[in-house]
Amino acid sequence: MSEFDMIYEADMEDLSITLELEDGTVLECSVLARFPVDGQQYIALQPEDEEHGEDIYLYRFSEDENGQPVLGMIETEDEYEAVADRFDEILDEAEYDEIVGDEEDE
Repeated sequence: MSEFDMIYEADMEDLSITLELEDGTVLECSVLARFPVDGQQYIALQPEDEEHGEDIYLYRFSEDENGQPVLGMIETEDEYEAVADRFDEILDEAEYDEIVGDEEDE
């Protein structure tokens, strides 16, 4: 398994998390990826509704003793930049893999 779990893998497929934003808005989000940065796990979420559908939310990720997801806020600008940069790399890798896979199928 790679260093991150993408939703394309069977155990992450169709996984969703309900978020409640600071303004009280409740969003059902698809899990795009779960990945480490400097020993801490993070999760990338994308809302499933049309109004917020292009947004990506990044959070710290852990599981409680019952295996339930626990999301935490990213606390500093430096931490956010490192997480956002890694998520961009993951998207680039996924796009590359998709392109190479398409070429191999031809």
